[in-house]
Amino acid sequence: MGRQPKDFGFGEEEAMVQTNAAKFFADNCPIEKIHSQVAGRGPGELDTKDFWDEKLWEEIVEMGWPAINIPESNGGVGMPLCAAVGLVEEIGRAAVPSPLISTLCASFVLKNCDSPAASDALGEIAKGRSMALAITNKQGSWEPGHTDAIIENGKLYGASYFIQDAKKSKTLIVSARSKSGVGLYAVDVSNSQIEIKTDLIVDLTRDQAHVDFKGANCTEIATEAEGEAVLARSLPSILTIVSSDMVGAGEWLLQTTVEYAKTRVQFEHPIGFFQAIKHPLVNVMIEVDKAKSLTYNAACSIDHGEDAAEVNARMAKAQASEMAIFSSSRAVQFHGGIGFTWECFVQIYFKRQMHNQALFGDAKYQRQLLSDLCIGEIN
Repeated sequence: MGRQPKDFGFGEEEAMVQTNAAKFFADNCPIEKIHSQVAGRGPGELDTKDFWDEKLWEEIVEMGWPAINIPESNGGVGMPLCAAVGLVEEIGRAAVPSPLISTLCASFVLKNCDSPAASDALGEIAKGRSMALAITNKQGSWEPGHTDAIIENGKLYGASYFIQDAKKSKTLIVSARSKSGVGLYAVDVSNSQIEIKTDLIVDLTRDQAHVDFKGANCTEIATEAEGEAVLARSLPSILTIVSSDMVGAGEWLLQTTVEYAKTRVQFEHPIGFFQAIKHPLVNVMIEVDKAKSLTYNAACSIDHGEDAAEVNARMAKAQASEMAIFSSSRAVQFHGGIGFTWECFVQIYFKRQMHNQALFGDAKYQRQLLSDLCIGEIN
């Protein structure tokens, strides 16, 4: 492959998408609104409340954001992945509760399928249909082929776990195993032969669920001979998008904590005057910048079909996951006695970061796989 383009291919059009997203979320999704939406959320209410603004989703669809990476031939916008990274960075910065990230991840899988059904599903996303991936087994593995769902005579049985935004999505893209291999199938969440069981998770801006399939009718979008390869090709894009969400949240945590350090006075000085605060905040900035650079590099390598796309995506996810933990812990600590309280907005981002850093594998997991990819497996 040739040299990457300037600024990872992030040009004027991509910058415009990010700028518009920043303004849109600032106007329509301020953190005070998020805080009020999740207030009172408890285990007994998870199955009856979605805690998100469906009207906001309709406006997001009108902006064309779910279709940002879908080809124009399927009714999409046809922009590169780096445009979606800039968009999702703003989603992370605003901690937006919506099915957009899950729908983007589903679109990556559908783009890598070569079937009329997948093409039709992309068209449905372009029209505003939300989708989520059901590709994880009970042990929490998202790697291709690791599934507890079964396909028999065109019907789904078994279960899928750790499904993101299941209660906000209309269609599930399911990986299911048969005697011949792993295929991919689309199933409507309204199907009476599936049961969605909501999980209790720390992140209040999302919902997560596991689904039991009881002979549900479905539509094949990738055959048993193709499913694992499709997921393998899609995984770098999924890792990159999750990393960009963490980058946006990390930037919010950094900026908010810096502002607090300028105004909180102790010993007759703003606490930002003291090196014990200044130096760690600089370290947070460095970690955020490293994660951001790696994330855009991963997006660029995917956009240009580089062989190192998976390596770059796993590097981005590893760094972003470590940054998520570091930025969150520093923000809570430097907000002092209020840092861990419900009234402090930091807790919303802290919980979102903790969820994201484990999603699709944390830093330790990614680096273990990176060592296998770069060095080779050690017996």
